[in-house]
Amino acid sequence: MNNYKYVLDESGRPVPEPDTMRWGEWYEQSWPARRVARTEVGDVHVSTVFLAMDHNWFGDGPPILYETMVFGGDRDGYQWRHHTREQAIAAHDQIVAALRAGQDPNESVP
Repeated sequence: MNNYKYVLDESGRPVPEPDTMRWGEWYEQSWPARRVARTEVGDVHVSTVFLAMDHNWFGDGPPILYETMVFGGDRDGYQWRHHTREQAIAAHDQIVAALRAGQDPNESVP
């Protein structure tokens, strides 16, 4: 893992940011741009965000820059991580659909 810090460019695409100070300044001022999606399903909410740091700790494959997490209910704390924004949005939608159907989202999300 050469660079683990990322920012979003003007088009919302992740780009490496090697300067820690610039990354920190961007991070502090980047909300809500880092939010990809948030959906409430009853008393549960599903949140998908841009992490701004590569969570591919072993360096195998592309950076893992997005996370979807469930807050509340009996699946509180479930999480999935994704390489791309497109994957993150697709997973978010699958998780929401599974929760609305009363199903375990782990069975529908890779």
